[in-house]
Amino acid sequence: MSIKSFNAIDNSLSKMMRKFGKPALQFSLAIIFVWFGALKPLGLSPAEGLLKETVSWMPFGKPHVWLHIIGYWEICIGVFFLFKKTYRIAIGLLFLQMVGTFMPLFFLPDVTFQNGNPLLLTLEGQYIIKNVLIISAALVLGGDLYKRRLY
Repeated sequence: MSIKSFNAIDNSLSKMMRKFGKPALQFSLAIIFVWFGALKPLGLSPAEGLLKETVSWMPFGKPHVWLHIIGYWEICIGVFFLFKKTYRIAIGLLFLQMVGTFMPLFFLPDVTFQNGNPLLLTLEGQYIIKNVLIISAALVLGGDLYKRRLY
């Protein structure tokens, strides 16, 4: 294969990725949040125990109530990611939700880290840290919301 052929294929693939990348991010975030969110009020989420343990200190609302609230909150995030006009709402709700998502790293280190070592994550810790990628995806989508005006 010649360099010209390789570059042509590479450019074609790059163009396709530009075209489909952001819609794929949008749809992926919607799927993740609707799916994971729906599992919570149905009592089917593998994160239920971690979530309930994380919110047990809250002065109002019982853990099972918070499970439902957070589940519906996540469903809303997912639905709002389906439409570009509602990205701002989705991103705002996502960043508020992420504050709570990272709380176990600080309040439940025995659950999120192996032997107290912050470099050795448990499965729960990995589940939480992967949200850095979700935050990054939301930033990529949010970056399209503001278009600089040229005068």
